[in-house]
Amino acid sequence: MEFIDPALLAYCEDHTSGEDALLKKITRETQAKVLMPRMLSGHLQGKMLELFTKMIQPQTILEIGTYTGYSGVCLARGLKKGGKLITLDINDELETMVRGFFEESGLSDQIDYRLGNALKIIPTLSGPFDLVFIDADKVNNATYFDLIIDKVRPGGIILADNVLWSGKVLVAEGQKVDKDSKAILDFNAKIQNDPRVENVLLPIRDGIMMARKI
Repeated sequence: MEFIDPALLAYCEDHTSGEDALLKKITRETQAKVLMPRMLSGHLQGKMLELFTKMIQPQTILEIGTYTGYSGVCLARGLKKGGKLITLDINDELETMVRGFFEESGLSDQIDYRLGNALKIIPTLSGPFDLVFIDADKVNNATYFDLIIDKVRPGGIILADNVLWSGKVLVAEGQKVDKDSKAILDFNAKIQNDPRVENVLLPIRDGIMMARKI
C-alpha cells in the first residue's frame, strides 16, 4: 500500500491538518483490537475525505464499508445541516466499537449505521445520493457501482478506494492475476469506459477513483 517514499509521506502528513483526539483514538483502538488495521483510512486519506465533503456539503452520503468508522466520521463532518450518512457493513463484531465512536463524534443523529449484506441493502435505498464512498470487498466493486449509479444525482460523486491495490494493477505480460486484482482491473476499466461519468484516478494512499455522474 506504500507507493511513496516514507520520508516524503511523513512530510505530507506533517503538512496536513492533524487528527483530533477521536480520530487518534479510532486509529489506536483499531490497531490494538482489530484484524487487518491497514484497512483504516488513516490521517492523509481521512483528511482528504473530510475536506472534500466539506467542499461539496452533501445532503446524503452512502458509504459501503464502515470498518471501524474512521472514514464515516470524516465524511459525516462535511454533511450539510440536517444531512444524513448511511454507512453499511457486514461485520457485526465491530458494532459496539463503531457505535461508540459515532456517539463520541457528536454526529450519531446524522449517521445511519446499518449491518448486513450491502448487495441486499442497497436495492432498498431510495436515494438520491450526493456522494458515495465504496470501500468494501473488492470483487463486488463493479456490482456496487451498478447498484448505486442510478441512485446518484447528476453531478454527484462516487469514490472507490484501493483501486491501485498495492501496485498489483501493473501487470506484466504473462503474469498471473489473482481474483481481487482482476476485479479491480475490471472495475477501473469499467469506470474509464462508462459514458455516464467523468473520472480521475488519484494516487492517494492505495488509490482512489473519483467519478462524477454526468
